[in-house]
This record gives sequence, structure tokens and C-alpha cells, in this order.
Amino acid sequence: MYKTLRLSFSLKNTYRVNSILFALKQIPLIKRILPDALYGVRGLKIFANIISIIWEVIVVFLGKFLYFITMVCGIGILYKNVPADQAFLHILLFLTVIGAYMNTSMFNPTRDKYYAMIQLRMNAREYTLVNYGYMILKVIVGFLPFSILFGMQREVPLWFCILIPFSVARLKMAVAAYSLWDYERSGFVYNENKIKKHLWIFAAVLLAFAYALPAAGIVLPSAVSMGVMGLFILAGILSVRKIIAFGHYREVNQELLAQVVNQMDAVKQVARTVSDKSISTDASITSKRRGFEYLNDLFIKRHRKILWKSTIRIAEICFVLSCAAVIALTMVPEAQKDINELIMTWLPYFTFIMYAINRGTGFTKALFMNCDHSLLTYSFYKQPRFILKLFRIRLREIMKINALPAVVIGAGLCAILYVSGGTENLLNYVVLFVSILCMSLFFSIHYLTIYYLLQPYNAGTEMKSGMYQVILSVTYLVCFFLMQVRMPILVFGIACIAFCVVYSIAACILVYRFAPKTFRLRT
Repeated sequence: MYKTLRLSFSLKNTYRVNSILFALKQIPLIKRILPDALYGVRGLKIFANIISIIWEVIVVFLGKFLYFITMVCGIGILYKNVPADQAFLHILLFLTVIGAYMNTSMFNPTRDKYYAMIQLRMNAREYTLVNYGYMILKVIVGFLPFSILFGMQREVPLWFCILIPFSVARLKMAVAAYSLWDYERSGFVYNENKIKKHLWIFAAVLLAFAYALPAAGIVLPSAVSMGVMGLFILAGILSVRKIIAFGHYREVNQELLAQVVNQMDAVKQVARTVSDKSISTDASITSKRRGFEYLNDLFIKRHRKILWKSTIRIAEICFVLSCAAVIALTMVPEAQKDINELIMTWLPYFTFIMYAINRGTGFTKALFMNCDHSLLTYSFYKQPRFILKLFRIRLREIMKINALPAVVIGAGLCAILYVSGGTENLLNYVVLFVSILCMSLFFSIHYLTIYYLLQPYNAGTEMKSGMYQVILSVTYLVCFFLMQVRMPILVFGIACIAFCVVYSIAACILVYRFAPKTFRLRT
């Protein structure tokens, strides 16, 4: 077991270290000073190993922190009409059930499993048990500090806060044991990357129980939630024997991993096929414009389904939700004061919402796959004045696409603010609406700018820029932390508008100066 543990960690760490070194080589300001034989430099490998260890520790805790702060406690604070401890345990109970079968880790076909068990022929039973045991340990260690912190804030007894991580981990074990028993009975291998339709429906029902019932003032008593989670611990203990004694780990993993590489290729092909089907081949589509305006106009018309379909759907959903909120506030006047306070101080929260609905990445990916992929082979396409001209044209189009849901959200928030009691300063309405538009504008500029400055795709449409992925991750983290900020509309809104203006000017300058060198096909 110890040898398997050591080899398993060595394999994972090598894969992660090489990924870190590759990412370093993609950073524009650093790659020039790094040697070509990057993977053979001892100092850099030591540095990458340190980063790998730090990242492993961060992953253990960061995911659990985000889980509690958003899924459990973040939404839980909205339910002021039910006791905090009951709401906390109620939500956590149903989410634990969903996570138990949606994320087992035992039935997740990954590349490191493929390398270890298929290519290196490691003992499948030992490898599975070692890695699964390590995963269970990470769940317990990662959950423990936050279950104590957030649980005790909501007056959940300390002794039960300590038991929560064990309850979560044990239920995962019970589900894994059931899946192993089902394989012996029916020969069916559960693949958590291919969740069946009925399980998705079950997850939706559980989410409704988790969030809709507290909104209606209905929650499970704390004693009931604690009792059920205690049963999870018992079920997990009884499952240990099955997990250890199971004798067909190689067969199960062979079936899961046999086509792992082919599946990845198939996903790429399916994505390309879906994209092609969404592109109009109508020969009658034409344009009266000239030059790059002609090129862009044809692109937009032929890719209307890709670019506009989801945007229109998001706008429709936002419109329905806004109308429902307005109607609900007129029917439940006692909730108006709380909602008014939320709107007046929670504007930073909508930064994350605008980030989530923005179509910037989809727009740039469609641009590359169906336009720039071919045209980047021509030198005229990379001349500074042409790059900046096409950048401005494309920015105009992506702003139009993202503006539709932004207008609906901005107008909806203004309507909700008015119905919930309004504000004496009419400027708040203007700033609220304009700031939502500026958030949309910022993300439109942001995604198009990093696309031009880093162009992350190679000729095979694979993403090969580590720096691009880093910037996307940083963008997510900044938006997430802004969710925690509480600031008056005028203060945050004006700051948001000013930042958007400055960023727009800086983006145009950077694209003009550097894009001729960076906007190219990656090798």
C-alpha cells in the first residue's frame, strides 16, 4: 500500500509540475528569460514542486470555503423568517445527498487513473483504495474548520459541527459501496461524468427542497437534520467492509478508462459538429458593407444562433424573474423594506451575476473557430491598424449581444427598487442602471482584449495558453470576492463607471501596441 501511495502521489505531482512549467513558459514577460530546456532545470522544478504542494493545500480548503460561503451560508442569509441553525442544517443536508452521488471520486475517469492503471499496470485495487482514502481524508480535513466556523455562528452545537465532515464523507462511502454492489448484481459501471437523466431530476428536486422550502418558511427541525446526518455516518461505517473487500476494481476501472482518450477526442468532435450545425449555410445571406465591416456582418448573420440564442434566453429569464419579484413585492408589503435595503447596498453582488451571464468567452471562441482560425495565416490580417479596426468592430458587436440582458437586469432592478419603497435620491436609479451596463461593457472589453493579447488556441482549436487560464481564474476570484462587499449604490456605481472608462482606454492602447505580435496561431 505504501509503495502504491508513493507512486500515485509521484505520478500526480509530476503531471502537475509539468503543467506549471508549461504555464510559466506561456507568460509573455517571463518566457523570454526561461531556457528552452525548461523541464530539465533543477531550480525551476523545485519551484514548481513547491507551487504544486501549496496548490494541493489550497485546493483542500478553498473549495470547501466557497461551498459554505455561497451554497450554504450565502443563500441561507436570505431566509430571515426561519431559525439560522435550522436553515443551515436543512440546506446542508440536501446538498450533502446531491454531492454524495454526483461527486464520488471513485467512479471519476481521469487521466492520472488511466496512466496509472492502464499504462503503468499498477495494482487497481490498491491504487483505488489509496486514492479514495486520500480523497475521503481531504473531504474531512477541508470541511472541518468551516463546518465549525459557520456552524457555531448559527448556534449549531460544537460537537455536531465536528461530526458534519464525517457525515459528508461517510455518505459518499455509502453511495460508493452501493455502486460496487450494483456492479456485482447488474454489471453496470457508474460513471459520475455521465450522470443519468433521472439522477439530474432527483438533484433538481433536492435543490428545490433545499432552497424553496426555507423561502416558504418550512425547514426540518434541527434534531431531524442531525439525526439523518448521524444515520449517514452509520451507513458509511457499514460500507467500509464492502469497499475493502470488493474484488473487481480492475474490471470496473478498465471499463471506465478504456476509452478515456477517445472520449476526449469525441467531445472535441461533437463540439465542432454542434458548432457547424449552428452556423447558417444560407447562400442568400449577404451584406452591402465593405472591408472588415463586410466580414464582420457576414460572421454575425451566419452565427446568429450561436451568438444570440443563449443571450435572448437569459434576457427572457431575467425579465420573468424581475416581473415575478415586482408582483411578489406588491402582494407581500412586509418584505419591501428588506428588499429595498438589499438593492441599496448589494450592487457589488451583481458583478458576479454579470460575469456569469456574459457571453464573452463564447463569442471569442466562435471568432477563432470559424473566422480567425483561417485568416491568421495571412500577414495583412495582423497589421496594427487593421487589428485595431476589427477590434473596435467586434467590440461593438459583443457589446450589443451582452447589452440585452444587462438592460433587462438594470431596468428590473430599478423597478424592484421603486416598488420596494424607492429612494429619495433619483440619481440612485440612474447610477444603478448605468453601472449594470458598465459591468456588461467591462466584461465584453475584458474577454475580447485578453483574446487579442494572448490568443490561447492552436491550429487544432485546443487552448494552449496557461496565462489566459490564469487571467480567467483571477477574474472569477475578483468577482466572487466582490459578492461579499456591501456598498451604497452611488459609491460603488460611480467607481464601477469610472473603472470601466479607464479600462476601455487602456485596453485599446494595449491591443494596438501588442496585438500585432500576440494575435497569432499558437504552435
